[in-house]
Amino acid sequence: MEGNIKVSYIIMCDNDTSKEIDLSQLLDNEKVEKAIKSEFTKGLRNIVLSISEDTKIELKTKKEIYSFVVEKNDFADLLGLAEDDAKKHKRVKKECQGVELVNIETID
Repeated sequence: MEGNIKVSYIIMCDNDTSKEIDLSQLLDNEKVEKAIKSEFTKGLRNIVLSISEDTKIELKTKKEIYSFVVEKNDFADLLGLAEDDAKKHKRVKKECQGVELVNIETID
């Protein structure tokens, strides 16, 4: 196989957060409701917040995506190569244990 592969990955750490909440849950919070009303309906009275669909909101740690390019022949070793790239560039910190592949794309 000729050509290259662009591999994108993120660093996984112990304190990473990922939580999903319903929009209705968020709007039920009195502080959030007051903040929305004061920001968007200044001077108006008797305003009620409502939603038409139940939407999920995801709260998660923002991660930086790193990339590197390898030959297509190295496809089987991509995870190991991503870990090596992270170590080589000193991206793995004390509380971080590894990498997660985010995207793999072929390039000419």
